[in-house]
Amino acid sequence: MPRIFDNIDLNLLPILQQTLASSYRADFCVGYFNLRGWRYIAEMIDRYSGGLGNCCRLIIGMPIDSRHEINAIYNMRSQPRGYGDLGEIFIDKETALKRKQSMAQELRTQLTRGFPTNEDEAGLQQLSRQIIAGKLKIKLFTAYPLHAKLYLAYHNERLHPNNPRTGFLGSSNLTVSGLQKQGELNIDVLDHDATKKLEKWFQDRWNEFGCEDISQEIVEVIRHSWARTELIPPYHIYLKIAYHLSYEAIAGSKEFMIPAEFAEILFDFQKAAVQLAARHVTRRGGVVVGDVVGLGKTMVGAALMKIFDDDYHLSTLIICPKNLVNMWQSYVDRYRVRAKIISISKVQKELPKLEHNYRLILIDESHNLRNRGGKRYRAIADYINKNTCKCILLSATPYNKNYVDLSNQLRLFIADDTYLPIKPERFLREFSNGYNGEAEFHSKYNCGTHTLGAFEKSEYADDWRDLINLYMVRRTRSFIKNFYTETDRETGRKYLLFQDGQRSYFPDRIPKAIKFPLTETDPYAQLYSPEVVEVIGSLNLPRYGLANYKLPRPKQAPNEGEKKQLENLSRAGKQLKGFSRTNLFKRLESSGIAFIQSLRSHILRNFVYLHALEHNLEIPIGTQDAEFLRVQKDEDLESIIDSLEPEELEDSSGEVEVSELSNYPEHSIVNYSQQAQEIYQIYQQKYRNRFKWIRADLFKIKELKKDLLSDAQALMNILKTCGSWQTKSDQKLLALINLLTKKHPQEKVLVFTQFADTVNYLVGSLQSLGMAQVDGVTGQSRDPNQLVTRFSPVSNGRVGDRAISPESQIRVLITTDVLSEGHNLQDCAVIVNYDLPWAIIRLIQRAGRVDRIGQQAAEIFCYSFLPAEGVDRIIKLHDRLLQRLQQNAEVIGSDEVFFEGEDYQEYQQITLNLYNEKAGTLDEPEDNEVDLTSEAFQIWQQAIANNPELETTIKNLDNVAFSTRSHSPNLDQPEGVLLYMKTSSYNDALVWVDREGNQVTQSQVAILKAAACSPDTPAIPRHKLHHELVEVAKELVIEAEKQEGSKLGKPGGVQYKTYYRLKNYLQNFPLFASEELQKAHDQMYKYRLQESAIDTLNRQLRLSISDRQLSELVLSLWQDNRLCFLETEGAIEEPQIVCSLGLFTGN
Repeated sequence: MPRIFDNIDLNLLPILQQTLASSYRADFCVGYFNLRGWRYIAEMIDRYSGGLGNCCRLIIGMPIDSRHEINAIYNMRSQPRGYGDLGEIFIDKETALKRKQSMAQELRTQLTRGFPTNEDEAGLQQLSRQIIAGKLKIKLFTAYPLHAKLYLAYHNERLHPNNPRTGFLGSSNLTVSGLQKQGELNIDVLDHDATKKLEKWFQDRWNEFGCEDISQEIVEVIRHSWARTELIPPYHIYLKIAYHLSYEAIAGSKEFMIPAEFAEILFDFQKAAVQLAARHVTRRGGVVVGDVVGLGKTMVGAALMKIFDDDYHLSTLIICPKNLVNMWQSYVDRYRVRAKIISISKVQKELPKLEHNYRLILIDESHNLRNRGGKRYRAIADYINKNTCKCILLSATPYNKNYVDLSNQLRLFIADDTYLPIKPERFLREFSNGYNGEAEFHSKYNCGTHTLGAFEKSEYADDWRDLINLYMVRRTRSFIKNFYTETDRETGRKYLLFQDGQRSYFPDRIPKAIKFPLTETDPYAQLYSPEVVEVIGSLNLPRYGLANYKLPRPKQAPNEGEKKQLENLSRAGKQLKGFSRTNLFKRLESSGIAFIQSLRSHILRNFVYLHALEHNLEIPIGTQDAEFLRVQKDEDLESIIDSLEPEELEDSSGEVEVSELSNYPEHSIVNYSQQAQEIYQIYQQKYRNRFKWIRADLFKIKELKKDLLSDAQALMNILKTCGSWQTKSDQKLLALINLLTKKHPQEKVLVFTQFADTVNYLVGSLQSLGMAQVDGVTGQSRDPNQLVTRFSPVSNGRVGDRAISPESQIRVLITTDVLSEGHNLQDCAVIVNYDLPWAIIRLIQRAGRVDRIGQQAAEIFCYSFLPAEGVDRIIKLHDRLLQRLQQNAEVIGSDEVFFEGEDYQEYQQITLNLYNEKAGTLDEPEDNEVDLTSEAFQIWQQAIANNPELETTIKNLDNVAFSTRSHSPNLDQPEGVLLYMKTSSYNDALVWVDREGNQVTQSQVAILKAAACSPDTPAIPRHKLHHELVEVAKELVIEAEKQEGSKLGKPGGVQYKTYYRLKNYLQNFPLFASEELQKAHDQMYKYRLQESAIDTLNRQLRLSISDRQLSELVLSLWQDNRLCFLETEGAIEEPQIVCSLGLFTGN
């Protein structure tokens, strides 16, 4: 009786191994062949001598997988060529060859699944050697499906006369599962006659037409797989990682065509930004274009608007600073984009009144929305949420020193519960030291680990770099120089090449000092004294600290509205005091006239309060005299200091309005009181709605009056001491005149100052001396863009414009920092810092206005005004003011954060460097914050540009490939393995484990940097732990996938959202629930979406497709077999290993 081998009571494999051990040749015929399964019998086959009659012959009977077989059997419309009744077989050589090629590809794909092991690697290499040695011959049966499973071993008849052949017949394929890991039904065949007939049957199949030798193809499959004997260069693994990480950029370049209007004017790096940003917008709902100053973000934004207008019929709502409105209008007109433009200062009024629901919003200088508690922020966020808008944010400084600045901008289009494919793992590692897992994190912080809220808990740059990669396109000047420029052979300078052949060089910034004397007769020197600084530091500033004067128990208790006002006063007081004090000092540094005007305004405001208190009138608070001061045509930070809206303090780039009366009275209490009475009446009668009003009897009137009058008298004493301003004695002004008439009499010069008062003073003084072509720009200029184009017509595309004749052009433009961002001024190569902003970034931004694409000069001269005696006086005065601020526990605005610790020391050093004209002082700070996708894309692009053959080599490098290179470990970068995988939802997953199997990081940025190496980096032999560590890393990814979601993926994913929207649609509209639609819906629950379906559905979901349209789209994809990957025999529901790189010492 035959024995039954079912792998339950009796396993087939050990008996088969024993039988083969005593054989000299064998014939196998199986339906399916798993290359990894060969190692279980390879040792026995190794004993064969090889050659005809002394080898193992193997027939693979199923040239197509079982899914195709079933289709062939049950397809009522047609049958594949070659599949009639078996008695009527027809097959030609061409069809046989195609099936042979298909099987070779299937076997190649086999080795890209699962994970590598030492045993499998040795077994596969042994399989290849046996074929080469003639010990194994493999054929593919292509004539028809051959599902037979036969194992026939031949023994030496002299040694085994009673058993020359042993057969096993049944159901087991030559696979790991078929031989031992799943239930089967096999019997042994020992009968002489039966085995003889089986031998003949096998021989007939072996010789049958359509049984094609596939041995060499299998050798090639193994030779190109991870199990190859040849070492793969580490550089190839590095490029494979870069290639896959740059998928978004590559896909964007294929998915989005650059509009014809932009094809000839955008540089390659700008085109790459447009295409990547467009993909982010369609897939993720928004993008931050964060290229550094001067790289053309405005052009990128304009091209993006054109793409979404042309391809998706979306008109755009542009929100920008008021001084950029006309510039954006010119872009809209020039490129025929459907768009509406609103100044950011008007969003609260304008957005609720918009009749058209814009689905795409572009926000220029989006860093102005860093505070999500602000009124403007809320107005914009409400509009975006209401209309499900996609967002394009433009900012060269998306965050300053606080990463929450960035997250607040991202929150404009990312909801609190949006599931992100990454988490702040560096922070979570620290968190896990004191807590147990993600559940406790959620309990403590009330948010998931894969949300924006989780990232806001982290202060680690690595965490934020990973987040930036998802939503930002950011390149630096050094990045552009390294990857996109050409080099001038004569000078060695880097340049970009325009379409017309012109070159745009990257100029050097040359710091120059204008050293003006401070003499005893100089009115500026009289003001710039320790005594004046002491007065500023000693001011009470009661208007900005009203909370300190609140009555604890007023006679008439405050109502609810007044209570809220009093609470706001308490919250803002110290910040406003510090801001006011530093603002006075900055005006003093700017110019004497600006300081004097500010003192007069400050005195007058105090007397307005005194007038209200003396007559028991309401006190005007908030933006106290903003509208009145606008009428007076002057600007200063103080006009909005009273506002409790922090973003208001930042909106006008360091310049705000102040009151200036054309004929100020003599500096006496009587005259100021009379003037204050008139202004108070104007406030009450004409501008009452502009302010918040509060009862005077809620405060300690006597104490408040005393401090208001004390400050006013101290400031009046300064004015009396310095007397009237004498322009002819102003040494700083005279030094500027000398620069404009002697050093640069013909060149265009851009003069920066922080204050409009200084702008007006300089413009008036220069024009009074007869200097032509001089003009000024402030926040109150009606059309800054018109002045910009007159100053820099070439860079603004206005060459030949009749409206800008040579006579009407501006040679010297004097401006506040209102032009320090967002404008093209690169016709000029000389800038002047008439005063030094305390925020260092402003100095660099000023230089960046002219150091932009299109600058023709090799050098940009950056002049800064400093006292000839040196910078000691400046530093001492700063120290004194800082000491006073600290004594008062006052804080100042975010732009002045350098006034603390190391940042203040840095400011002092930069001031000294400017005085000494030290090279590099005004260069862009070292910035490596490039988004990972752009960086990976350029690594890939540069590599294939240097060696075009690499493109084919890397793309043909099969998954699971690995290499090892020598590594010098340290605490943060230990020995171990870098693993790159694709998750079941096709997300990128990178993990670094050390040699003990502990996770080092999953940061894509860190892992790409760790993998970096040069083309000539040698590979070293694989470490014995490599494959084991790959499996450990794989399990980490799988475990994370289990925790993160079900078969539908994550709650924020395309499959999850599509499934549940369809579920609701089918429940609410059962009449539309066709049988086919229900099947498509069920398929989405069981199987994962195809990659093309993910792209299609995601794009439409972002465009707010209706439920009915979504159902039609899903049904169409299902009918075309383009919806899901259907599971097949042997399919692996695991993430797919792409590649791995070992980092070991090599000892």
